[in-house]
Amino acid sequence: MKHTNIKFLTAFALITMAFGCTKDFDEVNSNPNAPTSVNSGLLLPQIQRDVMNSVMGETWGIGNIVIQHTAKNQFVNEDRYLWGELNGIWNSVYDNMRDVKIILQQSEANGENNYKAIALIMKPWMFSLATDAYGDIPYSEAISAKEGQNYPKYDTQEAIYNGILADLKTASDLLGTTGEVVAGDVIYKGDLNKWKKLANSLRVRALLRISRKRDVSAELRAIIESPANYPVFEGNADNALYAYAATSPDQFPLYSSRIGSFNEFRASKTLLDTLKSLSDPRMPIFFRPTPDTENSANPVYAGIPNGLNDVDALQYNGGPQFQSRIGSLYYEQSISTTGLTIAKGVIMTYAELQFLLAEAAEKGLLSGNAKTYYENGVNASFAFYGLVTPADYLTRTTVAYEGSQQEKLSKIGFQKWISLFYQGMEAWFDWRRTGIPALTPGISNQNNDMIPVRFRYPIIEQALNEASYNEAVGRQGADDLNTKMWYLK
Repeated sequence: MKHTNIKFLTAFALITMAFGCTKDFDEVNSNPNAPTSVNSGLLLPQIQRDVMNSVMGETWGIGNIVIQHTAKNQFVNEDRYLWGELNGIWNSVYDNMRDVKIILQQSEANGENNYKAIALIMKPWMFSLATDAYGDIPYSEAISAKEGQNYPKYDTQEAIYNGILADLKTASDLLGTTGEVVAGDVIYKGDLNKWKKLANSLRVRALLRISRKRDVSAELRAIIESPANYPVFEGNADNALYAYAATSPDQFPLYSSRIGSFNEFRASKTLLDTLKSLSDPRMPIFFRPTPDTENSANPVYAGIPNGLNDVDALQYNGGPQFQSRIGSLYYEQSISTTGLTIAKGVIMTYAELQFLLAEAAEKGLLSGNAKTYYENGVNASFAFYGLVTPADYLTRTTVAYEGSQQEKLSKIGFQKWISLFYQGMEAWFDWRRTGIPALTPGISNQNNDMIPVRFRYPIIEQALNEASYNEAVGRQGADDLNTKMWYLK
């Protein structure tokens, strides 16, 4: 009995102490060394790195293949359009959009318009990646769980692009209106003028993207004819690039790949044969000679067709020893001095902008000399790789800017397709709109002889956001690889 009373009194004392100390819980459980907020300069580089690495991964695994820059000789499902879930871009965009939102909120509260503007450029770039890959996506209600919105609607792609264009213009107008120095910026090291050029260059890309759905000429002219207010890229020095490092942990994403995994990817016969026919000096940068001839006096370049089955792909042209691999600057030499200047993450380049302006000028959407824009694009692409355009290159029959309007547009799209080698998903996104070059579906493809035009939505959306998912599918069309999104219809 005595022991029971002692136990009861001890328990009672402990409970009393616990209730008595409740008011101190917050103090006891607060870690004075754990920050409750993070400034924008610390958030920005992580956003840039995470999203860029996701884009680079999806481009390597799918983007380069579907656009027939590369092909696979083993584990060929991707090359035959047997695509499962492709969630890298989706997850990265929405995970990092939370931090973008924090930057927007903090910069608004602190009156930091430069940080706000950069966030307003990152936001539309990121959402454009997602909508360009999937179509209709959560946008206006995305990242709003703290406000009680757990089941965000899927906005139409038209509404999303309206928002993208509005944010980019606002960003351009805001930059430089406050005096804070931008820290943590990996892309431009805080250079506000270059961010302004990126905002307006991305506007040009977005306007051409939707140009099949509405007349964008007035908006294009408002940008290009007002360089003082809306400057765009003026040369390769303005390129929006993520520069990787020579040392870990920020090396080029492929550098740490297993050599076996890297070697599954080979030169696509489509691109390699094109480069060979043009005697194009970009060829030995993009690809290597076949392993059998790589260090010989007579190197041979040989690609493989896209979409072969496993057996045919591995045996093509006599086997892997006779199939060109991807250039060393994208793998083991990516941390070399030359590799660091080429193996970069790309948001947008001056070359791409010039090709877009050439197309717009040729179609009469803006004034300007389409031939000059086109040749600027070709020259800028060569310069990006440290090359000088061969003296006769621009006068060759298949390159010279001459012929009918359709022939000129085909040459613009063709050179843009070459220039976008491993520069994000843009080659695929843009090809879907223009159909240039005329690609043939992979030989043994499993998609009814159609090149895919979108990713399927993540399966988890059907479980966690079913009503919104079903509404989007009902509006856009079947959730498969072949359903055209709004701006492609």
